This record gives sequence, structure tokens and C-alpha cells, in this order.
Amino acid sequence: MDRPTTVGPTNGTTRGGGTRRGPGLRLGLFAPFALLVLLALAWTAGWFWLRGRADSEIQGWFAREAQAGRQWTCADRSLTGFPFRFELRCASLGFSRSDVRFTVGPVVAVAQVYQPRHVILEATGPFRVQQGGLDADVTWSDLEASLHLTGDGFQRASVVVDGLKGSVTGADPSPIDFSAGHLEMHARPTPGRFSTDGAVDLSLRVMRAGLPLLDPLLGGSEPADIALDATATRAAGFRTRTLAQELERWREAGGTVEITSLAAEKGSRRLRAQGVLGLDDQHRPSGQLDVRTAGLEQVIAPLISEQLGARLGGDGAALVGNIVGQFLGGRRREPAPGQPAPGAPDRPGEPPLKVLPTLRLTGGRVVVGPFAVPNVRLQPLY
Repeated sequence: MDRPTTVGPTNGTTRGGGTRRGPGLRLGLFAPFALLVLLALAWTAGWFWLRGRADSEIQGWFAREAQAGRQWTCADRSLTGFPFRFELRCASLGFSRSDVRFTVGPVVAVAQVYQPRHVILEATGPFRVQQGGLDADVTWSDLEASLHLTGDGFQRASVVVDGLKGSVTGADPSPIDFSAGHLEMHARPTPGRFSTDGAVDLSLRVMRAGLPLLDPLLGGSEPADIALDATATRAAGFRTRTLAQELERWREAGGTVEITSLAAEKGSRRLRAQGVLGLDDQHRPSGQLDVRTAGLEQVIAPLISEQLGARLGGDGAALVGNIVGQFLGGRRREPAPGQPAPGAPDRPGEPPLKVLPTLRLTGGRVVVGPFAVPNVRLQPLY
């Protein structure tokens, strides 16, 4: 007899009660892994494609700079950073032009793949620069810069430096040593004014600055703290031409530096100033500043009275010195309604600031009120 044919279950189970996995279900288990592999391959291909484009752009930029007479040298250049960023590395970076040359290194510039217009740069000294007959050698413990770019310019630029030390040779006197424990510089397009008059906001902070050359004049060797907030107009057109060309273009365009606030402290001596500066047709600094000081009037008065009094001699010298001292130390201004008195101290417990006569830079002279500071001549900057 023929044995009866046994028909297996048709509901996806085996005779033992187990579940049979079909081919489609097994493929579904591996689909997420396959998709992940495909994404990784696509990302890798995209990164290397972008790396190739970036390298070509860098090469093209170097070539265009060379055609314009500016030679850049990036020693042992490499472009790495896979998978999420790009890192441009130079064992040293050099620049050479007819009027200036410098070297610095190593240098690393980093941009994230998802934020390519935000570039962070780190540099290690020394920084050596030569311009004209001047040589400068600068070192630091840490330097970091950042640049936020937009489609038609920049949004913000910053430089932060710690442990700055340097020396300039070739000047008279020479060398000129300087230092700063901490330095910050920031720049951004001035809201509402960048498109109309090319205005750029500038902010500078220098902590524990030292310039021994000025210590005898200022009466102490204490480090100084400096804070500057200003706006430079007609600054949008700056390029990488020679300094003299850039300054002349800026002067002819009517560029100015509007000093909103300048604050300097060196021991017990303090200075506050605001005003507008520019360049005259002889390329000398010009403009005027409203100045308040504490402890500096004893420095300023002798600059005027010593030279003027020497011409009179004897009692005349003492008379002039007394007049100048009274003039510089006794002037007062009435505050505007709702504003603090101009000579009020910045912080409680400090001596009040004295309002000095308006300081003017005109015709190559420094004029304090009606007195021109003798034997001080402003030289052309270029």
C-alpha cells in the first residue's frame, strides 16, 4: 500500500513547532548594516572629493598670490582631518613681498566639514619679520585665531595670544623690547555701516604689557593694561598690497579711526580718551582726542613747561611751569544731564580723573590746549 502523503504546515511553522525564516526576512536583518556601509563609503568618497577641491583651491590661491608679487611658502604641506574636518598643516609658513617678509611656524588651520566657513588657526613661534631696515623677532606660549567667513566677506575675526615677547632692531634707539601677558584682538563689520562706509568695529585688550623704553618717561616700570574700542571707516577695501598703498588708499577715501574708548592703566597712572584720528596729506597722524588722566599730569606738564620755561629762564621758567601745571590739573567740565562728572573715578576708592585740554594732532605737532609740545614732531607713516 502506498503511504499517505503528509502535508506540512502552511502557516510558517515547521513540524517541530519552530518558525521558518523566509529569505526576505533574513535580508531585512542585514539591511541597516548594509545601509551604514553604503553611507560610510559615500561619506569617505565625498570627503576625499572635497579634499581634492580644497587642495586645488589652495594651489590656485598660491598661484594667484605669486602672480601679484606675493610669495607664500608652506613647508611640508599636508591636508588631513578625515572624517569630520579638514586640517591644513605647514611645518613653517613664509611670506615674501618687495617691502616685507616674514616666517612663522608650525601652523595648523582647521575647518569642520559641516561648518567650512569657520576656520580656526593655531601657530607656534617664533615669528620673524623684516620690513625696510627693521627686524622683529616675536615668540609666544599660545596663539589661536578664528575667522568666520560669509559669502561676500567676513563675519568676525579674532586673535588671542598668551605669553607674548618680542624685540625690534634697526630702530633708533635699538633694540625695542616689548611683552604682554595676554592679548586679544577682535574685528567685525559694523552693523548698519559696513555697506555704506565700509566701517569695521575693532576691539583690543592687552594685559600686563611692558615697553621698557617708555618706563622712564612714564615714571614707573609696572606693566600696563590697555583696552581699546574703535571703529575704522573705509576699511572694507583693504587688500594685501603694500602697507603704503593700503594706507594711501584709505587716506584718499577719507578713512578715519573713531576711538569710542581708550583706557590705559600703569600702576597708579590712568588714562581715558576718545576722539577721531586720521592721516593728513603729508601722511602724518591727525585728529583730536578728549583725554582724562590721573597721575599723568605730572608727566605731561614738564614736556611743555621745561622747554617753554627754558626760553625765559629764571623766574620765567617757574612761572610757566606753574601756569601749565594749573592749566592741566585744574580744568573742569560740567557733566551732561544724567551723565557722571567727567572727572569721576571709574571705580570707588580711586582718585578722580582730571580732564585735560583737548589734545590735537595737527600739522605734525602735538598740541595740548593752546600749548604745542616742544621738540615733538610727528613723522609720516609712509
